[in-house]
Amino acid sequence: MQRPSSVGDLWRHRDLLWQFTMRSIEVRHKGSYLGLIWSVLNPLLMLGLYVLMFGYVLGGNFGVLPNETRGDFALGTFIGLAIFQLLAEVIGISPTTIVMQPNFVKKVVFPLEVLPVANVGASVFHFLISLALVVFGVALLGPGLTWSALWLPVIVLPLVLLSMGLAWLISSLGVFFRDIGQATQFLTQLLMFLSAVFYPPSKLPPAAWKYLRFNPVLLGVEQARSTLLWHQPLNQNHLAFLYLSGVAVFALGHAVFVRLKPAFADVL
Repeated sequence: MQRPSSVGDLWRHRDLLWQFTMRSIEVRHKGSYLGLIWSVLNPLLMLGLYVLMFGYVLGGNFGVLPNETRGDFALGTFIGLAIFQLLAEVIGISPTTIVMQPNFVKKVVFPLEVLPVANVGASVFHFLISLALVVFGVALLGPGLTWSALWLPVIVLPLVLLSMGLAWLISSLGVFFRDIGQATQFLTQLLMFLSAVFYPPSKLPPAAWKYLRFNPVLLGVEQARSTLLWHQPLNQNHLAFLYLSGVAVFALGHAVFVRLKPAFADVL
């Protein structure tokens, strides 16, 4: 039987968390010839595909900068993709995080809450690589960097909290409902199109914006673009909602995980 856990256990088991995060990163690239190079190639290949389709074939643009170029559109899309992929990786791998580790479930002293967070750590690692590419592109190919870019860590933090909450929630539910893994494939694609990755929110009809304005991923994407690429002031109301939703999902996910954890061994 697993003992009750607290968020403080993550700090107490930080060495274990680091080891499992590194293992999660290595497993994702194990057996490939290019290894970690795929962490750079994958976002660039995805960017090229989406910019080709949405930028050139469909003529997409964000309409914020005067005389917006295809390069500006590419950078704006890249920022959106980087943030979306942070959540998408976590959602995609979480349903099987606990199910695939039955030996750890049956160990009384093993802190199971570390496993989902390690996956988040690996996703954050890939996100930071993509973010570095974005910053590099903005500095050399885009409008250049300003002090507003320093807001990026403040914008990203609640999205990381959101990811951790989702990881706990989905991984715990995945033990009891194996169909969640199939459902999350569709949900991640839906999330991508509902998060204004390829278009500005201004193109949304008012009826849709009425609900999508509560999508924290969309707000995070827009705030990141505004501060890094458009050089616009941060929307304090949107930032406050980002933190509110991030902390709420973090707390909910942890509470559900702790509540369901004692039954994991019986199911597995």
